[in-house]
Amino acid sequence: MAVEVGNITSALTHSAAIVALPSVALHYQTDLATVQWIILAELLATAALMLPMGRLSDIIGRKQVFMAGLCTFGVGGLLATTATSINTLIMAMLIQGTGAAMIQGMGMALVASLFPFSERGKGLGAHMSSMGAGSIVGPALGGLLISAFHWRAVFFIPVPMAILAIAASILILDGSVFARDTQRPKFDWLGATLCAGALVALMLGLTYGYRIGWASPLILATLIGFAVMAASFILWELHTPSPMLDLRLFKRSVFSLGVSAGFLTFVGGSSVRFLMPFYLQGVLNLTPAWVGLILVPNALCTIFLGPISGRLSDRYGWRTFTVAGLAISAAGMFLLAAVTENSSLWLVIGGMVVQSSGMAIFFSPNNSSVISAAENTRYGVVSALVGVTRNSGNVISIAVSTAIVTITMASMGYAASLDAVAEAPHAFVSGMRRAYIVLGLLLVLGMVLSYKRSQRVEPVPTPAAEIPANPS
Repeated sequence: MAVEVGNITSALTHSAAIVALPSVALHYQTDLATVQWIILAELLATAALMLPMGRLSDIIGRKQVFMAGLCTFGVGGLLATTATSINTLIMAMLIQGTGAAMIQGMGMALVASLFPFSERGKGLGAHMSSMGAGSIVGPALGGLLISAFHWRAVFFIPVPMAILAIAASILILDGSVFARDTQRPKFDWLGATLCAGALVALMLGLTYGYRIGWASPLILATLIGFAVMAASFILWELHTPSPMLDLRLFKRSVFSLGVSAGFLTFVGGSSVRFLMPFYLQGVLNLTPAWVGLILVPNALCTIFLGPISGRLSDRYGWRTFTVAGLAISAAGMFLLAAVTENSSLWLVIGGMVVQSSGMAIFFSPNNSSVISAAENTRYGVVSALVGVTRNSGNVISIAVSTAIVTITMASMGYAASLDAVAEAPHAFVSGMRRAYIVLGLLLVLGMVLSYKRSQRVEPVPTPAAEIPANPS
């Protein structure tokens, strides 16, 4: 319960804050291009710090880092609630993102440590459901708080929930069950810096590439900076005696293929939630309220199917469910690629439900297989790595789909912008269909990688010397 309250807090707060952006822009008399940094600042901090925080937890203790994350998240929420300017609010969200990096990076590691190997899929499925529940409740709760009180009430959400999660952690979490790495206690500061810099450069480049142009000197410099820092990070991690991320893990096929399949799934599946609101509002002329209701079944699929898939994978092995999940998700994506300007709303909803159901079936078994391929003392950094692939995959998915849509619109003589959907619905739909075909093929590639893995692996033993007598 303690772990899931923390993860629900993170997911709920992020989705609720998005609803508050127009009110914040109006209050501070600023534009949406500026106010979007409220969300972007949190995402950048979370992505940049997740891997370092995961490794830190392997050294000093996962319970300690998780509770520190809850405290930091709550403080960020309090500062955001009392912010006197837009810049102060953005700085508060950077602090909140730092706390989110600790919470999200620890979630899977804590669950994997608390559940025995034979029930790990069930535990991770429940963990995924809690995040899905937070994503559903967030927008509705955010809208209610704004209507009843003020937009500041949305940013106050983390404060009481963080206090509740901290109290539950103190009372429930037993630090003695979490192994620590006592063989390599030195923290890799250079590796952490290179990793954070590379991720920030990648996310900024992909976020702004389609807005200011991929050939822009600024974007090219950002992407080159990412490549240089990423290469330097890999070289350093291969030669330093105390790496932040032990790259030898990738020699284990279950681990490397699982991480790769997970990344391709995020890249291939995330853009449905991004592009579809443009289609529903700009092409089918639905109101935002209707769009929100239409997207709810997607999250419900995650809540209900994740635990079922995870529990069954504990009994029958991972490969059956990872392969089947991606096959179903790809089928849903190709179904969405068949929509037109006049398609039935039921076709759209059906395609989204099929696609989301497949992803929900895939993730719990896949995450279970990835973390089970590592030693207990590395669960923190492995959990964080899964989170990084999720965040970077989401950003890349949006960048790829946006590029395909805007290039298609431009080739048909229309403005290369998603803002022109209502003016050129046919061009937008053509681009969206092409994007879904490409992304569906990525899901098929992920399915092939999942098939190549073993059906089961034995749990990796943790040397007794690496488990402290009293880590709490």
